[in-house]
Amino acid sequence: MHDEGGATADISHLAARTPFQRDRDRILHSAAFRKLKHKTQVFVYHEGDYFRTRMTHSIEVAQIARSMARALSLNDDLAEAVALAHDLGHTPFGHAGEDALSGAMGPYGGFDHNEQTVRVLTILEQRYAGFDGLNLTWETMEGVTKHNGPVTNEAVIRPAIFEIDQALGLDLTTHASAEAQLANLSDDIAYLSHDFDDALRAGLFGFDQIADLPQVGQILREIDRIYGRVQVGRLTHELVRRLITVFVSDLLQQSAANIASLSPKSADDIRHAGQPIIAFSDAMARDLEVIRSFLFQNMWRHYKVNRMTSKAKRVVTDLFNLFMSETNTLPHEWQAMGDAPIAELGDAARARIIADYIASMTDRYAIVEHERLFELGPILR
Repeated sequence: MHDEGGATADISHLAARTPFQRDRDRILHSAAFRKLKHKTQVFVYHEGDYFRTRMTHSIEVAQIARSMARALSLNDDLAEAVALAHDLGHTPFGHAGEDALSGAMGPYGGFDHNEQTVRVLTILEQRYAGFDGLNLTWETMEGVTKHNGPVTNEAVIRPAIFEIDQALGLDLTTHASAEAQLANLSDDIAYLSHDFDDALRAGLFGFDQIADLPQVGQILREIDRIYGRVQVGRLTHELVRRLITVFVSDLLQQSAANIASLSPKSADDIRHAGQPIIAFSDAMARDLEVIRSFLFQNMWRHYKVNRMTSKAKRVVTDLFNLFMSETNTLPHEWQAMGDAPIAELGDAARARIIADYIASMTDRYAIVEHERLFELGPILR
């Protein structure tokens, strides 16, 4: 995006990297990526040390995407970069935090974590002397922006998405590259398999409740046939690793057939194919929907998760409302983020800075910030 030039451009170990490897490294070294360590996947960080966070999830997605990209002779570095970046815009407390921040931002243009990822990558990461953001390649930015598919309704294009499209010419009406499509479905594979691990560990449901699920039941019966009764932890791990294998095998087989049928001569042939080229078979897609529906009812909307969700929403809403009414309680660097002091900005501009600040928080920082501002006690900690 920017010409970096300068005397450091020929340093040997940097010159040895491909542009997509450089993208991956910049994402890994970003402040936003480090914060994912303490951002919710399903369970808030203090619920247990072994539950997945946004960081562990992103690493798992990247590993799956990279492996499949290599199997399909795609660019594994690009697939990895898109996968690592795809969740950088998430708020603290996962989708509960996003719902709360979206509600609070309703009068001021709304909030969307995919748009926030673009803001992180192009504006909010302020580490380099020559530019804001991470200065990623066109292909990586296109993949992050369009990994969920084309944006065909101009009325719903978010402002940051519109601006990056105007700057780079991403052509939002087409599909993303095969690598970005792969990163998107690797996300599905990761959470639809690993969520069983977290939910079983948390006791939200037992093996008897999942024995009739498509793919899951067959795998459990196969494990029992080969190993007999095994310890719960081993059984859970064996289920998850075999689920991933089944999902990956189907995706590779169907995608390879789609690529062979299309016979693309360039990456643009993939983008203009009119439908995703990276895809599950119809039968597996139906099975995944059944699994997703089960997890929705029995994990993501379990009353124990709902209780944490309810508290998380109150934390985010309380913080937003206080910062909007008392901007002098924001850290100094955030008060100076706009074109003028925050107290002099209009409501929408002020709200966007506050949303950027809250979205950047980890779960534990948001909890501590709430304690500082709403509980009588020490504030200099």
